Amino acid sequence: MSRSTLYVMTEIASLRISHPRIMVLGVQPAPAPFRIVEIDGEVVGEARAVTDVLEIAAAFGVTVHDLDDPDVVRWVGGDRYTWAPH
Repeated sequence: MSRSTLYVMTEIASLRISHPRIMVLGVQPAPAPFRIVEIDGEVVGEARAVTDVLEIAAAFGVTVHDLDDPDVVRWVGGDRYTWAPH
């Protein structure tokens, strides 16, 4: 494989990887389970419901129009309906 072919393949692969501004991590077991919310790679809060995610995003100037858009929000360890530990 030539160097230029490898470069093109790397560039194409990097275009497909989305880096959403908001990451909602898996449910943390606690008396009141919660999910950690990151914005731009920084931990910014805890959410106990999807409305908390929206409020946290708004507090950091991020408007969310579609919670199911993986380019905006990445749900780790479950989707937006997952708020209890498995």
